[in-house]
Amino acid sequence: MSDIEVTSVCEEGYTVENEIDGEWSLVVDALSEDGPTANQVLAADYASCYIPAFRVAAGKNGYDDVGRVEVEVEADLDEDDDLESIDWTLKVEAALGDDGQEIVELGEEICHVHSALIDDLHADITLEDDAF
Repeated sequence: MSDIEVTSVCEEGYTVENEIDGEWSLVVDALSEDGPTANQVLAADYASCYIPAFRVAAGKNGYDDVGRVEVEVEADLDEDDDLESIDWTLKVEAALGDDGQEIVELGEEICHVHSALIDDLHADITLEDDAF
């Protein structure tokens, strides 16, 4: 059994219903009519993974309570609607002073999504046609 199991189903059109580990549902729509697009989900997932990683990094640097942490994500798409760039503004309630940049970088090392993106993770696809 895998650590993560997702079943993604598209009956027609471009809306995909995802069941995640048998507990969670997520609708993703390439046209952004019935839910967020895959790129929007990826941008939100990246920030959602980074914030806890940042909190762990802060704790390792002696900041046990950094208060509110907010990431404002701006992502640009190329002409093929592929993600071209992601920029963040990271807002933290605590004053981190000279330790701030070190905490940011350690947060990147801890963040699983960051690691997946920089390692060029790609799916190994096995096709099963005429399956239904």
